[in-house]
Amino acid sequence: MSKKASECYKLYENPNGPSIGTVSRGIIRQDGLVFKDIDGSGEVSEVNDWRLPAEQRAAAYATVLTAAEKIGQLFTSDWRMGPKYPSAALAKNGHTPVADESGLLDEAPVKGKASNIFGAQDLPGTTELLKKNFARHLILRENPAPRDLADYLNQLHAVAEECDHFVPVQVMSNSRNENGEVVFGMNDASGVFAAYPGTLGIAAAVKGTGDMDIVDTFADTVRREWNACGLKKGYMYMADVVTDPRWQRSFGTFGEDPGLVAEIFEHLIPGIQGSSEGVTPDGVSMTVKHFPGGGARENGFDPHYAAGQWNVYKTPGSLQKYHIPPFVPAVKYKAASIMPYYSKPAAEKSAPQQDMNGNPVEFAPYGFAYNKVFIDGILRGQMGFAGYINSDTGIVHNMSWGMEALDEPERIGYAVTHSGVDLISGMFDNKYGQEAYDRGSNDYYDTHEIPDGFQKEELVLTEQSLNRAVTRTLTELFRQGMFENPYADPAKAEAVIQTQADWDAAARVHRQSVVLLKNNGALPLADGTKVYAEAFYKLPEAGAKATESLKELLGNVILTDKPEDADAAILMVNPSSGEYFNATPGYLELDICEEKNVHDVDDGGRPMESTHTETTLSGAKRIAEIASAVHKNGGKVIAGINFPLAWMVGNIEPYADALTAGFDTAPDAVLDVMFGRFSPTGKLPLTLPRGDEVLAVNSEGICVSPNDVPGFDKDLYMPDKMKDENGKAYAYRDASGNYYEYGFGLNY
Repeated sequence: MSKKASECYKLYENPNGPSIGTVSRGIIRQDGLVFKDIDGSGEVSEVNDWRLPAEQRAAAYATVLTAAEKIGQLFTSDWRMGPKYPSAALAKNGHTPVADESGLLDEAPVKGKASNIFGAQDLPGTTELLKKNFARHLILRENPAPRDLADYLNQLHAVAEECDHFVPVQVMSNSRNENGEVVFGMNDASGVFAAYPGTLGIAAAVKGTGDMDIVDTFADTVRREWNACGLKKGYMYMADVVTDPRWQRSFGTFGEDPGLVAEIFEHLIPGIQGSSEGVTPDGVSMTVKHFPGGGARENGFDPHYAAGQWNVYKTPGSLQKYHIPPFVPAVKYKAASIMPYYSKPAAEKSAPQQDMNGNPVEFAPYGFAYNKVFIDGILRGQMGFAGYINSDTGIVHNMSWGMEALDEPERIGYAVTHSGVDLISGMFDNKYGQEAYDRGSNDYYDTHEIPDGFQKEELVLTEQSLNRAVTRTLTELFRQGMFENPYADPAKAEAVIQTQADWDAAARVHRQSVVLLKNNGALPLADGTKVYAEAFYKLPEAGAKATESLKELLGNVILTDKPEDADAAILMVNPSSGEYFNATPGYLELDICEEKNVHDVDDGGRPMESTHTETTLSGAKRIAEIASAVHKNGGKVIAGINFPLAWMVGNIEPYADALTAGFDTAPDAVLDVMFGRFSPTGKLPLTLPRGDEVLAVNSEGICVSPNDVPGFDKDLYMPDKMKDENGKAYAYRDASGNYYEYGFGLNY
């Protein structure tokens, strides 16, 4: 197409029916109504008739589409935009975008495209991907302006209209409405859409105020902004409960209380999807993750790498008590899809667990996307989930835990046919999908052995399983009205994102998210105070840059560069630990430390005699020196710590007269609390561990505090010799005797 689809799509109105939007697709007029020729039949078929239920239309279309077209719809992967938003990762590998005639799509092929740890493959240009490969599920990771996003999505649909059979392109994204560092696979963008604090911050605000209107407003904002741009599916949000604080994905959760998380999802799902009965034409589909809960990490190890491939349920009944409950609202309110986690249950390391009927759960050693007991049995059969299963990224290749004996086509066949996965995230594996389909009818297994423990019918893609999977994903598109009109108005997109009330609501939640942990008469600060200000990060250059920004925000004080001259020191502390897609040489470090000597771990996750050093905060050792200088002058030290993880605060709290907690909370919001412009209301969504002793792992790899129990209940299982006079062992206790446990927070 030489023109932007945004400039030439046509709209046809139906009385008491949907608008029909098209660039090149045929139109059918019958009985005074307008229909789109979706299936190319030229008739008001079951597929084309918008008066019929979405499920019926989807099932009918699955019988019309070719096997290759259906196989193309089994996979999703991240995809690039055009030259205006070049991929930084691809640019490092020498990729130069080549624009289509509209200037919006990248038509240059990519050779050996690597997607972090997920694998590599050769990829075509965008038009070929849509027309030849029939890819209809793409993951967006760029952060375009609203107009550009709408233009880009419109262009994809216009290309899809040129195929024999029209299926709109479902572009999905991880969350975009939270503040903080953009992390691949977690939050794909920040700063364009109305930005709330991190999800832990939303939980802190809700816990502190008891006001679920916060979640309702947040959900409504997400729905309106995404829908206005034509972005109709989110990989969000995490219903996982944090039970091992060393799990790096803690920052994407709503904390450690399954009751609070479930209540949040009671509001979040209908608010974002548009109704309590599932996604609507003005709603955005949610993919709730990661069933049956990713928090039960073995000593925090992440399943992106081999050491973290197990979910360990050391405590009897913990699966049902802590991990399953937040997923109940996903079933109740008909979340469009649910994402299973990479990991697999560890039978030999776990206590007995029960299913929804109180029967013992079989812990087959397969990743949850491959685990029929959990997906087809518990989630569908017992809980009644009716949406589709969207696997986590990379299960066919590098994160195929428990499936190592199978080749790639067999993994696809087993996931779809046997365990019930409907959409596989990772790479566009059409070739392997076709092979899995062909093996159902050719003589492949006459000359190749079937792997031990498996059967042929489990390892191939059947017509029945292929139709089932595609029917489920097509149903979502029909419910959203995307077949009738997938096009978004770029001007409206820009206007909706600029709605000041949405940004104001987000700003208020930033302030409500701040937790006041300690205040020995230091807060609120007064305007005109002589202040020493410094920000600390893991990387010194990031700390220096943030320090300059902090000083600019402090326009209401007298700044000094000498702590010994200050009446108050404001220290903003932003630690960081580990790398998201790489195993650390030891356990994830939660201490706010600099050059700390810690033990390595072996391949079995057990501590070794050898050691390495960890730094989570450059300049951490200087904080005591700064505090001493300020205190000698009779001044006060105010520290604000950012908590994407449940940090140990023993190297900060003793030196601070006042201490606040934020959760990717905007610095100006923290300062508003420090200066009394906003009275603190936030409460901790996580328990902060006392120190290394409560996370110690013995020579057998067993942690002194159970990995599968949230912080507020860990004392039930801690050794009596570790408990204080109040029977508490796990939570950090400050000099004032306060425990930094779930739900704690001071007020002025």
